[in-house]
This record gives sequence, structure tokens and C-alpha cells, in this order.
Amino acid sequence: MQRIARLRLMDDDFMSICFDQCNDVVEFVLRIILKNDSFHVIDVKTQYAIPGLNRGVRLDVLATDRSGKKINIEIQRFDAGAGVKRARFNSAMIDKDCLKKGSSPDELPETWVIFITERDVRGKGKATYCFDRLDIEDGTPLEDEAHIVYVNGEYRGDDPTGHLMHDFMCSNPDDMTYQPLADRTRYFKEKKEGQEVMCREFEKLREETYTETMKLASNETAKRMLQKKKYSVEEIADITGLSVAEVKQLEKEILATV
Repeated sequence: MQRIARLRLMDDDFMSICFDQCNDVVEFVLRIILKNDSFHVIDVKTQYAIPGLNRGVRLDVLATDRSGKKINIEIQRFDAGAGVKRARFNSAMIDKDCLKKGSSPDELPETWVIFITERDVRGKGKATYCFDRLDIEDGTPLEDEAHIVYVNGEYRGDDPTGHLMHDFMCSNPDDMTYQPLADRTRYFKEKKEGQEVMCREFEKLREETYTETMKLASNETAKRMLQKKKYSVEEIADITGLSVAEVKQLEKEILATV
């Protein structure tokens, strides 16, 4: 309960839980950030995984509005996770996910990738930084409908975005400006049903972290055994608990670095 009490919307796991299937709250946030009341959110998915051939991505929030726009919201507390190529990658993966087999690229929807960062990673003191592709000679927009937005979590102007960022940093719903965010936060912090959801999510996260840690340890053990060249792939798989295919993949990675 103490851990739950300290959580803020600026913590991505908590934000994902609060926003999951909560169309009205996500719509409220998007209208403030993008200064556009035309967004009508009809679907929200959190921790949405998009597989890739070499690397996939897991999006904190993926929302769809009634015109088909796809909007990705990412929380980034550390500057290292908010690089512009990370935003570009997210945008590309959303395109990949939307473009089904046999369809034309002309069918791609308008997309928004929004990074809400704890610090002002762009360093100019603005509330938001919005990026589109432009003709570098005359500044005319390319109009490919792919947008990237950075929201400055440090911004505290006396305007809707400043109040929104204040609320994202609050752990106490009583201190929040906007009622929709306060109500949603209060549900998971103070209501029995919401607290039970949070406890289950903490348990799930702990199990996932343990599994990931064990997998990394098994990989490191398998690599050391492969480097000694004393064990067969099958023996390494049996000792580490990895599959034969996984051991063979590690062997390929080691050979590629030699």
C-alpha cells in the first residue's frame, strides 16, 4: 500500500494501468497535449506489443480515435529512453502493425508518437515540441501524417499543459487540478477494487522480472560454456534449461563477434 501511495502518472506502469481501456481519460489528456478537441478516442490498449523480425516494441499506450488515427503515448523518466530515433522506431513499428498483408501504404492512418518526459529533454523550456517532416528548402510540410511530440514534464505554466504536467507528478489525487485524472488515480490508490488490481499487477511485474533475470543468467551461463568448447549444444541446453534453438542462436552470436 505504501508503494501504491507513492506512484504517479509519471510512472509508466501506473499510468498504463490507469489508462487501460479508459477512453475518456486518454481523450481528455490528448486534447490538452495536442490542443485539439477533435480527438474522439474509441479504443485504448496499454503495454501493447508489436513483434518484429529482429526487434519488437511494447508501447505504454496505443489509442485509436474514431477517424482511425493511432496515438502512442510513452512515459520516459530518463533521458536515455527518450531519444529521437526511439520515437522514429515507434512510429515505424506502428506503421508496420497497421499495414496488413496485401494492403497499400496509402491506407496507413495518421499517427502520433507522444513522449512525456520527466525532464525537458529538448532544453528550450517549451511545454511541447511538435515535429513533422518538412521540405528543408521552403519549409512546406511533407504531409505524410506521421507526427512526433515531446511533452516537457518540467513545464509548469499557468495553462492546460502546465496543469496537466503538475497532475502527472502528483502522488496524492487531492493535489491534482483535473478531476478526471484525480478520480482515476484515487480509484487505484484508495478503493478496494482498484487496490486489488494494483496488487495483482505488482505480483505479475515481480514474476516477470524474476523470469527475465533467470533467463539472462541462463544466457550468460550458456555463453561461457560455449566459449569453453567442452560441451555440446544439447548438454548446454539440458544444464541451463534453454532450448536447443536458443543455444544455437547464442552460438551464432558468439561466432559473429569473433
